[in-house]
Amino acid sequence: MKKNIANGLTLAAIAVVFTGILAALVYIGVIDEYTAQILTLAGINIIVALSLNLISGFTGQLALGHAGFMAVGAYTTAVCIMKFNFPMLLAILTSGLVTAVFGLIIGFPTLRLRGDYLAIVTLGFGEIIRVIMINLEQITGGAAGLKGIPSFTEDILLAPALSMLWVFSVMIITIILMSNLIKSSYGRAVLSVREDEIAANSMGINVFYYKMYAFTISAFIAGVGGGLYAPFFGYLNPTMFNFLKSVDFLVIVVLGGMGSITGTVIAGFVLTYLQEFLRFLRDYRLVIYPLLLIFIMLFRPSGLMGNREISILALWQRLFKSDRTQSKVDKAGERQ
Repeated sequence: MKKNIANGLTLAAIAVVFTGILAALVYIGVIDEYTAQILTLAGINIIVALSLNLISGFTGQLALGHAGFMAVGAYTTAVCIMKFNFPMLLAILTSGLVTAVFGLIIGFPTLRLRGDYLAIVTLGFGEIIRVIMINLEQITGGAAGLKGIPSFTEDILLAPALSMLWVFSVMIITIILMSNLIKSSYGRAVLSVREDEIAANSMGINVFYYKMYAFTISAFIAGVGGGLYAPFFGYLNPTMFNFLKSVDFLVIVVLGGMGSITGTVIAGFVLTYLQEFLRFLRDYRLVIYPLLLIFIMLFRPSGLMGNREISILALWQRLFKSDRTQSKVDKAGERQ
């Protein structure tokens, strides 16, 4: 237990230093504002994709409506800030809790379904949320969208760095919490549901409870990701959260590897940058992008990482251990 706490604190410290360095590079202009925006958007995509990976990759339930959860989180944050003057952190946490309630309500009847049926129901939920956002004009601005959402800061010069700091901090916290969750007894139960529901049920695991548990946490994380999306863009429109948005998150999860946190992070950065890089091709990028995905799926059907993980902490400890071992060898050689 103490070792796990020490490892978590070490990883958190490394992540804080890394995030602080990135934000400082943005602030002093080493990383330009355009690149900073791409990295920040990639961070938001990774947060939502990680939430989808929890339910689809680790629990084995195909969901196609995560853009709907993201929309609930985004609009909740915007309303909390603009209508009720919530502080930014409280508004984002509120968006996560509200979205978790939606996940609980949607998951209770739908998670008794399996396979394609669950995918169709979650897809329908995402479209229902989009239609509701269009019709609630007094709250969401309707089809015209919601404008003037306050950013993370009013300082224009500080905005890119602070936006990245907010998003990357939440992304790192999400990665750490998900990693610990999967390694816990709850996580093992969730994985057993993915492997074989019948066998898990015969071993005394409440399959429906753990599906609901994963689905609710997944909705919470997606809501937080949407909560970061609103102040980052400053404008929301229901068309931002259509079916194609849900597909984007699913592609990130599949390309990175179903059940791989590391793969989701890598694929999130790669695909977000690729979309921007191919923008100069205009409509042709809609052909190149799918072809690249088809090529990868043909030769790497399990995704870039499969279900493997890269542990930064393990690499750090191995490097530190090798340095200490080398120093001991050097000292022993000097004595001889």
